[in-house]
Amino acid sequence: MGRKSAKIANKKGAADKARGQVFTKALHDVATATKSGGGDPSTNFLLKIALDRCRKFNVPKDNIDRAIKRGLGGDSEGYEDITYEGYGPNGVAVFVEASTNNIVRTVANVRSFFNKSGGSLGKDGCLQFIFDRKSVFIVPKAQLDEDDFTLEMIDAGAEEIEPDDEFFEVVGPMEAFGSIQNKLQELNTSPEEAGLERIPLSFKDLDEESMPKFEKLIESLEDDEDVVNIYHNLEE
Repeated sequence: MGRKSAKIANKKGAADKARGQVFTKALHDVATATKSGGGDPSTNFLLKIALDRCRKFNVPKDNIDRAIKRGLGGDSEGYEDITYEGYGPNGVAVFVEASTNNIVRTVANVRSFFNKSGGSLGKDGCLQFIFDRKSVFIVPKAQLDEDDFTLEMIDAGAEEIEPDDEFFEVVGPMEAFGSIQNKLQELNTSPEEAGLERIPLSFKDLDEESMPKFEKLIESLEDDEDVVNIYHNLEE
């Protein structure tokens, strides 16, 4: 059905800014994967993917080691994952995932970004009927046969398999994450990305007057060092 990606990540901009955003997301993935599956990439599939991404973007080894320690419970610096839900201009839904060691600072920043855009931060759960959490895998085509791969993914619980020139995007229910992951391992295929994403169930339009305010909101959130992922339901 042609899934519209709701995730905004690493918009083009100044090189340092983009690099910092990539590092933040990559290191968060390392810590999260380690927390859920341990610090050994040979047995932790998600950690292997996260470390591959770090190497791809030349993330310094010291940063990676600290992220692994954080995931194992050491050197945590009090970090915790937190989410914020709100509405931008014209009621566009915006879901923010952050990792912070200072919740007071982070919520104050996020609230100010929404207020300055003419939007507002809402209560937890206010967007529960707007976004659905899905398992999403980006798998290199490599030498995979499209028909065979599609059947294998459907068998593992995937709902959509969309190919482009280089990758398959595999989308399934949140509960199917483990079975799809296991099937990819059986096929000796390592995805470029794997995780749970928030997919919009409905979309909103913006007029020309409101668009700059919305873009400023997203840009401000992206610039915040505590923000890891941003999702929205703007019609694209």
